[in-house]
Amino acid sequence: MTRIGFHANHEQISPRQLLADVQHAERAGFAMAMCSDHLHPWSQRQGHSGYTWSWLGAALATTGLSFGCVCAPGQRYHPAIVAQKIGTLASMFPGRFWTALGSGEAVNEIVTGEPWPRKEVRVARLEESVDIIRRLLSGEEVTREGLINVRNARVWDAPDEVPALIGPAISPESAARVAGWADGLITINQDHAVLREVLDRYAEAGGRGPRVLQVHLSWAPSQAEAEAIAWDQWRSNVFSSTVLGDVTEVSTFDELSEHASPEKVAGAVRISSDLAQHAAWIAEYADLGFDDIYLHFVGQEQRPWLDAAGETLLPSLR
Repeated sequence: MTRIGFHANHEQISPRQLLADVQHAERAGFAMAMCSDHLHPWSQRQGHSGYTWSWLGAALATTGLSFGCVCAPGQRYHPAIVAQKIGTLASMFPGRFWTALGSGEAVNEIVTGEPWPRKEVRVARLEESVDIIRRLLSGEEVTREGLINVRNARVWDAPDEVPALIGPAISPESAARVAGWADGLITINQDHAVLREVLDRYAEAGGRGPRVLQVHLSWAPSQAEAEAIAWDQWRSNVFSSTVLGDVTEVSTFDELSEHASPEKVAGAVRISSDLAQHAAWIAEYADLGFDDIYLHFVGQEQRPWLDAAGETLLPSLR
């Protein structure tokens, strides 16, 4: 049976409020949660971006949910530091934490002052980082040279069991590549034909573990309000992964999205005032073969959505 989780979006909500929101999500009946790990938001209208790893400790300690986090090792974070963070949380909360490891976006990573590499270099750097992180979490001492240099690194508080390292992929090609190292796959809502191909290519390449989907959605009591929320908060996120990966300033996302069409936003966000329609969409994703589905309501005020989901949506999906 597909599990339904809550996506906690740090770029849209202050960490203090988001902690209250994820506690509310547990009370509403969500089975799990996940979050992003960015330094900057996607739009000045979103206006937040708390430090995920501090927040995760508080969220894990004050709920009984399992949590996942999408993180980009290699530039802003050295993989040895990522391994230490993962190891600490996994040791304190065994069996309740996973990490998706991606190649990152320029808007977050160029703060180090280092050049932003070409995509193929970023992917190779990610794969080196994954190897380092996995070895460190297994208790090894690591020294190596390459795109990532490591000297005498060790995670002294390694967890008893290495938590899942999930592979993010939007395209079928990326899904096939991450299958070589990932303990599961995570992707986002898009055309069903593309999602089928993503799942198929992952499986054909030997991919293992859970198939995870993040669904961006907008709901409100009226259709006009649901559309307005999506337009205000998520029109900066409707571009290709290439554009999202290479833009270097938050203001540029706002400039690029000035002329985004409502149709473009509706292609990236499931928009409806009808909770039964949202349930039908989610059921379609489950039928595609996703084991875990995380719902991201793209509005900044989560309480009405969480109440509605708890009262109507989640019971109907069960």
